[in-house]
Amino acid sequence: MTKLSRRNMLQAGAAAGLVPASAALAAGPVNWPPQEGAHTPRICLGVPGNLDEAGMRQLKQIGVDYVLMGGPSRIPWEEAELRARMDRFKAGGITIINMMIGGFNDVIWGKPNADKQIEDVIKSIQAAGKVGLPVVEYNFYAHRLTEGYKEEIGRGGAGLTAYDYELSKNLPPKEGVGTHTKAEQLKRAEHFLKAVVPVAEKSNVRLALHPNDPPVPLSRGNEQIMASVESWKQYLNLFKSPFNGMTFDCGVTREMGEDPVAVCRYLSERDCINHVHFRNVRVRKPYVDYTEVFLDEGQVNMFAVMRELVKHKYPRGLYPEHPRALDIDRQRSIRNQYPGGGGLAAEIYNVAYTKAMLQASLSL
Repeated sequence: MTKLSRRNMLQAGAAAGLVPASAALAAGPVNWPPQEGAHTPRICLGVPGNLDEAGMRQLKQIGVDYVLMGGPSRIPWEEAELRARMDRFKAGGITIINMMIGGFNDVIWGKPNADKQIEDVIKSIQAAGKVGLPVVEYNFYAHRLTEGYKEEIGRGGAGLTAYDYELSKNLPPKEGVGTHTKAEQLKRAEHFLKAVVPVAEKSNVRLALHPNDPPVPLSRGNEQIMASVESWKQYLNLFKSPFNGMTFDCGVTREMGEDPVAVCRYLSERDCINHVHFRNVRVRKPYVDYTEVFLDEGQVNMFAVMRELVKHKYPRGLYPEHPRALDIDRQRSIRNQYPGGGGLAAEIYNVAYTKAMLQASLSL
């Protein structure tokens, strides 16, 4: 006796002329997957500027079409060098969406070459605009207290990255850096922004300042200017412009004990998000004691964050960063710079999870 199924019934009905033939193959229009476009987040990964063709193929295979990277190590950036890099990635089907700029510590530390370095940053932004680079990311901290990171073992023996301020809070200032107050750094930042943001506006290049991470009170004696949400607002108000924006990191937001969804909404409504870091954490004590975990197991509602970004039609880079240490990467001797950090296999997991969050949000 033939086993009846919905498919058999549809095929039989179609043969008898009772059901349209197309219904035997599909019960309705297929509207999946939801389409990404000009007003949706761009999932990206960080890569070296000299990534080869094989590396680009790996990215394309997992559905990543956008990358970010450090820019040329010397400033000012040259248009020809940027264009060559942009074109090489474009030939591999990859768009560079963000480059990190450095090389202006005298600005941050208030040293003699500050104005010369500001001019070099200005020339770099102008070069970025000429080649169509949409975002330049940067840091503005006197010192980053990475000495408090340690590895923690998570599910199945995977490596996680924990942070404990007690391990490093009493370290002395570093030679050549000294100590700098928040007020001093804000004054220097305002001078910097007044010089570079108008150029960024004319060049159509958005600037993205990454918040202090770890967001500890003092970093080898240095106060921090981006270690709380109130400080973020203060910095953004130094020069109000969509081109003076920031990297919204939902993990850092939770590290500070804040609600990442509410903060994302606040920044999105003001068009202040020029880049996104998408990661999760478990916090034991805000600012000073937490663990960076897999995207699916922390205290950040990653789906709600993604929905907020989609709701506000955020269109720039979204980086599922800080991959966890998996055995498959350990066996290949591929590790991240942070204790408990991983490599390509963990990044593939991050991308897949993030793409699922994005498609689910777009389908609502």
